[in-house]
Amino acid sequence: MTRPLSLCVLGATGSIGASTLDVVARHAERFSLFALTANGSSERLVELCVKHRPRYAVLSGCSSDEPAARQLRQAGCKTELLFGQAGLVAVAAAPECDVVMAAIVGAAGLAPSLAAARAGKRVLLANKEALVMAGALFMQAVRDGGAQLLPIDSEHNAVFQCLPRDAAGRAHTGEVRRIVLTASGGPFRAVPLERLAVVTPEEACAHPNWVMGRKISVDSATMMNKGLEVIEACLLFGATPGSVEVLIHPQSIVHSLVEYVDGTLLAQLSNPDMRIPIAHALAFPQRFESGARALDLAAIGQLSFERPDARRFPCLGLAYAALRSGGTAPAILNAANEIAVAAFLARRIRFSDIFMVIEATLSGVACTPADDLDAVLAADAAARAAAARCVAQTTERAA
Repeated sequence: MTRPLSLCVLGATGSIGASTLDVVARHAERFSLFALTANGSSERLVELCVKHRPRYAVLSGCSSDEPAARQLRQAGCKTELLFGQAGLVAVAAAPECDVVMAAIVGAAGLAPSLAAARAGKRVLLANKEALVMAGALFMQAVRDGGAQLLPIDSEHNAVFQCLPRDAAGRAHTGEVRRIVLTASGGPFRAVPLERLAVVTPEEACAHPNWVMGRKISVDSATMMNKGLEVIEACLLFGATPGSVEVLIHPQSIVHSLVEYVDGTLLAQLSNPDMRIPIAHALAFPQRFESGARALDLAAIGQLSFERPDARRFPCLGLAYAALRSGGTAPAILNAANEIAVAAFLARRIRFSDIFMVIEATLSGVACTPADDLDAVLAADAAARAAAARCVAQTTERAA
């Protein structure tokens, strides 16, 4: 019998982490949990460790946590507790680990995702920022390390499933004319434009179809998430910006489409449940049960599509512009977006100010070649500082 695959879940306490653990529990004979990580959710991480008994746990947002260590000892749990970014990198690159679920939101997920790629792991990539910030470097790390990269975003996983394969089973775009990424349109798809200035964080986080974290829910409302996904798609599949299109599909049933040069259009359909792409990547090249509900097309009745309104979703245009600029522009875009979204969630700026902060940061921070990780991190830091200044100025004007 084949030994179980050793799995590290980066971001175990988030929504992707929870879905991953749910799928793994359905196939316990095929996986062993090597490590679980969290940023600062120590109580939840301890609960998961007591339940799943991984070899390691990492709290990346602190340098020590004696209460968490004591709770593990009292529960008779032998999980070893590590800390900081060094702990994340250590478990992601450990020789004993076979598969890494990279599900840390934001720039904090870049270093461990790179480490997993360089170490030749099967990397299940749910962290957009690793590709957006350092796409060329990340893809080079995948090639150099001999890693297997499988996308977890429902859209990119759908594209991956629809792409042709060469004789060795590798996906390619040689016969592809166009990639279409679908977007739900978020909670404000039909809200009057003039009301967008006064929507609340609670409204922005109330996604109509998906259960997601607060940051990515806001990204969905602005459609920045789709802009980041366009950048990802170009890197993952070797596509050009002009060959990747975004369509609004309110039902969130068709997750992406691939158009071939002969006019054929292939689509991947499923209910909006992240366990489906997670199960696909965990089982690849086979398939197994995910726990998701079967799709009933007759009950759905109809599927509709529309083009995104640039006035309603201006962040999408910023992402295309950053993609075409290249270099560190995507890293600047991502950093500014993280600062702006955090400020909106903290009620420091309005929803409509998110675009303004990102646009001002892209204009104010010099774009340079993204030749190495230091250049990327320097651009990220400069963009965060510039965006924070813009947020402060916006807050002062509104006071």
